[in-house]
Order: sequence, then C-alpha cells, then structure tokens
Amino acid sequence: MALWPKDSTPAAPAASHNADSQAARPATPSVVPADVHTQSKDRTDMKESVIAAGLIIEGKIIGTGHVRVAGKFKGDVQVEGNLHIDVGAKVEGQVRASEVTISGELQGNIEAARRVDLQQGGSITGDVKAGTLTVAAGSRMRGQVEFGWEDSGKVAATDIKGRSSAA
Repeated sequence: MALWPKDSTPAAPAASHNADSQAARPATPSVVPADVHTQSKDRTDMKESVIAAGLIIEGKIIGTGHVRVAGKFKGDVQVEGNLHIDVGAKVEGQVRASEVTISGELQGNIEAARRVDLQQGGSITGDVKAGTLTVAAGSRMRGQVEFGWEDSGKVAATDIKGRSSAA
C-alpha cells in the first residue's frame, strides 16, 4: 500500500520488500519487467531480501535477487544474486551465489561463486570454489579452497601438484 498519491513519488522512497507496495507505484522507465526469468537484468537492479537479527529460520532459499543474513539460517542458499552474511549472523548449509561476502559465520561449502570475500572476523568451515577469493586479516577458514581457475564460466578443480580438471 503506497502512502503517496499515484501522480507523485517521494524524494527518497524507503526500500520495500512487499510486492503489493511495488505494484502500487507508478511505472517508470527504470522498472524491471515482471517476467524476470526470460529477461536478464543487471545485478544492481535486484532487490535484497533480509533475514533480520534475532530471527532463526530453517529451510531453503532459491531464486533471483540478493540475500542478506543478519540472524541465523539453517539450509541451502541458491540465488542468482549475492549473499551477504553480516557480523554475528550464522548460515549452516550449502551456498551457490554470484558473490558471497562473509562477515559472520558460514558452516557449509560455497560452490561456483564468481567472488568470495571473507572479511575480518568472518569464518568459513567448509570448502570454497570461486573465481576470486579475498581473505582479510583476522578471518578464519577450515576447508579446501579452489579459486582462479575459471574456464568459460565454470570453475575447474585443481590439486596441490597443479593438475587441473573440469568441475
């Protein structure tokens, strides 16, 4: 439900995660088409879903868009967008996302990410397969890492001796 007349928009609208309020806003040239599955869109245009601090959720997240976890989530995350795990947050499960930023805790593997950013104070317990990996001082990780081996959009596995094989 919009709080402003249909012929005007507020100077700085608050971010809304409710589909009904988005439908009430007037269409502008920057509005993303309703059929997001057949048309590609820039990742910066995607909406972000938030699991707020204090929430504990079990299940599975699958879809298009960015996800920010500030609470606790137990289950797999598979998004065509980015995943951000905030300080104090915890995710237990397998992760597939374009970019993964970890400031909190991840217990599970990250597969086929374009970029993984492990920030100060963040921790990963699991394996990581990514195009790029950034690790900050003060972060922790326990698991195997494969990065920098992108070949036509796929990450190839490599062993300690440098032999590679397609993943």
